[in-house]
Amino acid sequence: MTTTVPETGARPVHETPPGAPRGPRRTGRIKRIALPYLLLLPALVLELLVHLVPMVIGIAMSFKELTQFYIRDWGTAPWSGIDNYKLSVDVDGPVGEALLHSFLVTVGFTLLSVCLCWAIGTAAAVFMQDTFRGRGLLRTVFLIPYALPVYAAVITWAFMFQHDNGLVNHVLHDQLHLTGKPSFWLIGDNSFYALLTVSVWKGWPFAFLIVMAGLQNIPNELYEAAALDGAGRWQQIRRITLPSLRPVNQVLVLVLFLWTFNDFNTPYVLFGKAAPEAADLVSVHIYQSSFVTWNFGTGSAMSVLLLLFLLVVTGVYLLLTSRGRKTADV
Repeated sequence: MTTTVPETGARPVHETPPGAPRGPRRTGRIKRIALPYLLLLPALVLELLVHLVPMVIGIAMSFKELTQFYIRDWGTAPWSGIDNYKLSVDVDGPVGEALLHSFLVTVGFTLLSVCLCWAIGTAAAVFMQDTFRGRGLLRTVFLIPYALPVYAAVITWAFMFQHDNGLVNHVLHDQLHLTGKPSFWLIGDNSFYALLTVSVWKGWPFAFLIVMAGLQNIPNELYEAAALDGAGRWQQIRRITLPSLRPVNQVLVLVLFLWTFNDFNTPYVLFGKAAPEAADLVSVHIYQSSFVTWNFGTGSAMSVLLLLFLLVVTGVYLLLTSRGRKTADV
């Protein structure tokens, strides 16, 4: 038997037998894998406390006859089952009829706001692709409505829409003479247009920012080749820009829809607790049903119905857009 003697000064090599535990090395690997989850744990706990727990409590409240008589101890409120849901969807009753009207107003408001935000943001982003002097300053100016705090911006618009001394009536009536008399913008049918104006004003810069980021991924060679083939500006936008922006627009439209449909701050700050009938959005209507009439059970049922509607719309939208993307790829 021949034995190999290591050279002088060399340390003997100790090999780990097959199947033996690695000890510190395996422990260090476990720590590296667990570290990201430990760092995310505080955020997950906070998310549960802020969103999930109130959601579960709201769902439980929707099955109770929770009125102002049980506010001190709402756990003693009698169980009502699905009566609150029946009351909310009964369009022949006053509660269901009012909720249906609010829902239709919200749908029309959301569609108009999303379409205008997308159109204005896309047009501005395409325009800003050209190089000209002052482009950076103009981009900053475009983003000011999105950067301003919501409450400060909407309060400013509320002053501008005042009947006697508002800037809107001063420009339209006193300077441009487009109206026969000063209009009431915060009450009556005009309240819908006032709300739509504020929503579009503060929403289109977000669409502009997202579309402008998406335009950076379109190679300039495509436009150069199209120009050599004789394609005009509109043809380049229709054949290159819009198809290339389809993935970005799919996410953008969904986000704008969810934000606008759930918007509570804008109508509440603009009109107060009692929104006009023409601008009675679902979010404010649920607030009035819960905190003005003190019927938290019905208000919670309306909130759950709103959540289910948004989940269904989001699922159908994602299904249709995914099918369209697969068809386009084929």
